[in-house]
Amino acid sequence: MTSPHTIRQTLTYFRDRRLLSIFCFGIASGFPWVMTGSAMSGWLKDEGLSRSSIGLFGLIFVTYSINFLWSPLVDRIKVPLITKMMGQRRSWIVCTQFVIVLATLQLTQVNATNQLNLIALFGLIIAFAGSTQDIAVDAYRIDLLSEKDSNYMAAGSAMATAGWWTGFAGLGVIPFLLVDQPDWNWPQVYLVLAAIMAILMITAFVVREPQIDRETVQKAIESNYLNALPSQGHRPLVVILILPLILVSIIYANVGYPSWPELLINNNYRFTFITVFILGLLFLFIQQLSRLNKAIRNNNHIPAQNEIGRIHRLAAWLLATLVAPIQEFFDRNGTRLAISILLFIFLFKIGEAYLGRMSIVFYREVGFSNTDIAYYSKMINWATTIVFSLIGSVFTIRYGILKGLFIGGIAMASSNLLFAVMAIVGPDKLLFAGTVFVDGFTSAWGSVAFVSLLSVLCNRTFTASQYALMVSLGTFGRVMLGSYSGIIVDWLDGNWALFFVLTSFMVIPSLLFLYSIRKPLTLLIEKQDRETQERNLHKE
Repeated sequence: MTSPHTIRQTLTYFRDRRLLSIFCFGIASGFPWVMTGSAMSGWLKDEGLSRSSIGLFGLIFVTYSINFLWSPLVDRIKVPLITKMMGQRRSWIVCTQFVIVLATLQLTQVNATNQLNLIALFGLIIAFAGSTQDIAVDAYRIDLLSEKDSNYMAAGSAMATAGWWTGFAGLGVIPFLLVDQPDWNWPQVYLVLAAIMAILMITAFVVREPQIDRETVQKAIESNYLNALPSQGHRPLVVILILPLILVSIIYANVGYPSWPELLINNNYRFTFITVFILGLLFLFIQQLSRLNKAIRNNNHIPAQNEIGRIHRLAAWLLATLVAPIQEFFDRNGTRLAISILLFIFLFKIGEAYLGRMSIVFYREVGFSNTDIAYYSKMINWATTIVFSLIGSVFTIRYGILKGLFIGGIAMASSNLLFAVMAIVGPDKLLFAGTVFVDGFTSAWGSVAFVSLLSVLCNRTFTASQYALMVSLGTFGRVMLGSYSGIIVDWLDGNWALFFVLTSFMVIPSLLFLYSIRKPLTLLIEKQDRETQERNLHKE
């Protein structure tokens, strides 16, 4: 962290063979998006469904925004029989991939005209299994690389990003190439997609399971809760009930505020109301959790067996599964630093979200055709993301995660100014290609450093829970605030140039938060590197 690596030292990180398994798992994570996204949209369009009907199928992707709801279960629950043979992470990966294959095979037997409800059902199953697979794959990557220093996280993040885009965009061209061939139809194409997913399952069978003794730690935490519960009255119940209220509020906002009481609160203020409500619940949750944690530390009472009932055992399990990951994050980092980190995660990619939400509308209004958008926006973005995620990781390894975040954030903000130039110049294809190239390059650079930081911040005992929670917080910020992008463009009377200038300034609050916590974050990363080295020396 204190001195840059040489180029040769930096490239040695990519010689680790484990990065190949991370790349393959990345392909498996990106591929389900093809089945439920572009391929399904193409199938339904060919069947003559309306744009509004096809658009409703996009709601199944909400599972990727709320997968943090069940992420603690991936840390705690063991898949019967399979976990003993394959381990906690690989067993979950294999099971979710198997479900994806089965659901895809079922789609080959469905008539899209008469059984649209079944297509929606199997699409939802694929999305649910795919989002759960993401939890297990991310946890596997972090567990695997936590044996090394933090620079391996940057290399792993780059390989995961490159793999995801290969599965999503690279393999995503296969269904469209096949369906244009004579005597091929969409059910046959989905049979091929199921076969590809089955091939991708091989990775989970040939790689090794990371060796982390999380079960002992989890049982100790559960025992601490169990000993303290009989003397705590209603407080544990309050802590357990507040968390679902927060999660339900987030889900409610993500699915579009159904049945919102507009007579009481105007639609324009619903995001503000939900945000204040969630922040209030979070304050109460942290306050009650702090008191419960203090009581546990000061507890010297060992309860008799007749004091511990089934309700206490269930409450202890729920606290150890759902609450302990959050509690550990705040205890390890301190409340002030933890909140600053979460605010940074929430704000970092909001400018990118505003741009992304309105990009297609902007391209069409400027004067580009659908073909131009497909060629310049999609293909160029795929290639640049893969290449520059690797280049960005080299910089992050050489100069550190925090410098990578600062430069990546500033670069992402600056690249938005090129869209402002496009708004002024008009439909210039060369400028379009250059803008998309720079945007893909800066986005990949920032994403690698961002994912690296989130990976480093996870505790080895709660990898799946903490990573999914932090990623979902960033997604929540992008989805909820990004949804107001169209309102801002209308408020500016369609002044796209000014809109993109504003998005370039949206990264400033997150960088200010990052600057204010740069020293404790640096110390935290260095401390974890030292602990990793000590563990490795102890093993030797």
